[in-house]
Amino acid sequence: MNRRHLFGAAAALLATLGLAGCKDDTAPAKQEAAAEAKTYQWKMVTTWPKNYPGLGTGAERLAERVKTMSNGRLTIKVYAAGELVPALEVFDSVSRGTAEIGHGAAYYWKGKVASAQFFTAVPFGLSTPEMNAWLTHGGGQALWDEAYAPFGVKPLAAGNSGMQMGGWYNKEINSLDDLKGLKIRMPGLGGEVLNRLGATTVNLPGGEVFTALQTGVIDATDWVSPYNDLAFGLHKAAKYYYYPGWQEPQAVIELLINQKAYDSLPADLQAILTEAARAATQDMLDDYVYNNALALDELKKQGTLLKRFPDEVLAAMRDESEKVLGELAAQSDLNGRIWASMQAFQAQVTPMHQLTEKELYNWR
Repeated sequence: MNRRHLFGAAAALLATLGLAGCKDDTAPAKQEAAAEAKTYQWKMVTTWPKNYPGLGTGAERLAERVKTMSNGRLTIKVYAAGELVPALEVFDSVSRGTAEIGHGAAYYWKGKVASAQFFTAVPFGLSTPEMNAWLTHGGGQALWDEAYAPFGVKPLAAGNSGMQMGGWYNKEINSLDDLKGLKIRMPGLGGEVLNRLGATTVNLPGGEVFTALQTGVIDATDWVSPYNDLAFGLHKAAKYYYYPGWQEPQAVIELLINQKAYDSLPADLQAILTEAARAATQDMLDDYVYNNALALDELKKQGTLLKRFPDEVLAAMRDESEKVLGELAAQSDLNGRIWASMQAFQAQVTPMHQLTEKELYNWR
């Protein structure tokens, strides 16, 4: 090799080394910063009236919490029932991607997802802390995910109204015969139980309950508990307020997230959304414990007549509930696995609660 070729080869080598030395090692950091800088604007549709105590306000507080925790990178505009879609079309709206997120109760979608009924409340079933523990530690969340996956929806618990009341009635329930022919608003598995016992049940969104009861379209209704029932003025439309809430020992409020929208979020925003939902569950329960007590006092002052369901009626409701749940479990492999999981978890935790909560409540 002559001298000219030698110098040319050396220069080419130095140039190559120089380019290698100038490689941009900050590219991953820049990409990460770009992802962090991106903002997301989502729509949340709900089944609740605008700013409705506990439920509607719970959705609003959840959206505010997500905005604060994400430093404004994920903002959620909340739409009350009917503002963007009707109350009972929330699930479909999220599944289609019309809205990225929804807020409601799973049993409203029983016509589309039969398994959904297990994830709001089961008659004579798990209490609030038991339900939360089953979802987070007992395998419930995985089963819930499986039920909604075919629809492109990710569910999360985002509230709980605690144990409910038995409902408002315009006539006394002294025996099983008094349930026959009764027209009552009651969704979910509790409604099916009453159908079997001779009542006629309908599923109405909250905003329609008072008018239906006042005008005689229905003879009775469950709703939630004193906090919400007082807000709707149900004591002005029915005379008798029954307990206990056999049909809903607790009631999970769910967050529905469009799976594609969720997958599009960076990992930190996914975590923020998940933890905000977890915080919302405790926040809502605290809200109900406090305000139910105040509202019950007010209902008593306004002349509400509290009535306990007779033992004969409760026993029949319990027996029929077992049949309804057994039939639902037999409809599919998934339903069977959900019900078996819930039953096993309840059997596991009940002995501890009999020694603790039950004994304390009996004595204090």
